[in-house]
Amino acid sequence: MNVLLVEDNVGDIRLMQNIFSEIFTSIHLHVANDGLEALSFLRREGLNAKAPRPDFILLDLNMPKMDGREFLAAIKNDAVLKIIPTVVLTTSEADEDVAASYALQVSGYLRKPLNFEELRKRLVVVGQYWLNNTLPNQPAL
Repeated sequence: MNVLLVEDNVGDIRLMQNIFSEIFTSIHLHVANDGLEALSFLRREGLNAKAPRPDFILLDLNMPKMDGREFLAAIKNDAVLKIIPTVVLTTSEADEDVAASYALQVSGYLRKPLNFEELRKRLVVVGQYWLNNTLPNQPAL
């Protein structure tokens, strides 16, 4: 199983890598640093020509170049990509960000907790729900 983490904060990336390597040992975590890089990964462009199609996406909202909202709009307008479950994982507590994310058909919205243990607990719940349930089949390319 492959998960794409779209995140620009190096510290958060390291935390996620540590948590995934500890809890989800059979899952390959791939990282894109912004929405443009994530789209390139998903579309298998350039250096990403052999990138696997992720089964699940964890998405930060506030990033450079292309933020999470723009990324969501792009993938939800793509017939092949829109079925990939995508959960927002962000520090934003703004009601308008929550509403905008769900309007863009996000699968879930989680606020990043301030400590490692709470983040770990939340990811376990996300993993138990999304990664252990039946996900859409990957269309042939």
